[in-house]
Amino acid sequence: MVPPDEDADIVRTFHPVDPASRPVRRRRTARVLLLDTLGRVLLFSDSDPGLPGVRWWITPGGGVEPGESDREGAVREILEETGHVTGTDALTGPIARRRVRHGYTDVVVDQEEVFFGLTVAPFEVNDAGHTDEERLTMTEHRWWTREELAGTTETVWPAELLELWDRLGARLPPLDLGTQEESTVPIAEVP
Repeated sequence: MVPPDEDADIVRTFHPVDPASRPVRRRRTARVLLLDTLGRVLLFSDSDPGLPGVRWWITPGGGVEPGESDREGAVREILEETGHVTGTDALTGPIARRRVRHGYTDVVVDQEEVFFGLTVAPFEVNDAGHTDEERLTMTEHRWWTREELAGTTETVWPAELLELWDRLGARLPPLDLGTQEESTVPIAEVP
C-alpha cells in the first residue's frame, strides 16, 4: 500500500524531461463519482502542460493527506475542487479500487486509488479552492449525462467510469480494477 503523499516534496516543472529521468511521486488518492439528481456526472478536463492540446476527463478527487481517512480525503477534495459541502456519511462505497500510474512529461505519479459515489442536488461548481497546479492543468468542468459519456470520443479516465456508475446503487464489494496506466508519456517501468 502506498502511504499518503509519500513523495509530496516532488515539485512539478511542467517542462518535458527525458522520460527515463522523471521523478516518481507515490500517493494515496480518493476520487468521487459526483452525480446530481438530474442524472449527470461531474468531470474535470485535465491536461499535461508539457503537451499542449492534449486533454482527458477525470472525476473530482485527489491526494489523501496524512491523518485523513480515504472518506475524509474524498470529502475535502469535493469541497476544494467544487465548493460543495458534504459529510463522509453521504458517500457511497468504496465502489472500486486500483493502482494507477500516470506518466506525464515531467513526472510519474504512482497512486493507490479508491472511488466513492455521491449524489447531490444540482449546484454551480466553484473552483476557488483549486491549487495552483489544478488551475494550470484542470482547464474546465462539465456535467455529463450517461448518454453523452457513452457516446464521447474524448478520453475519460478511468475507462470503466460507466461500469462504476452502474455499481453505485448495487451494494457490491469494491471492484478491483487492478493496476492500470493512464499516461501522456508512457512509463517503461516504475519501481
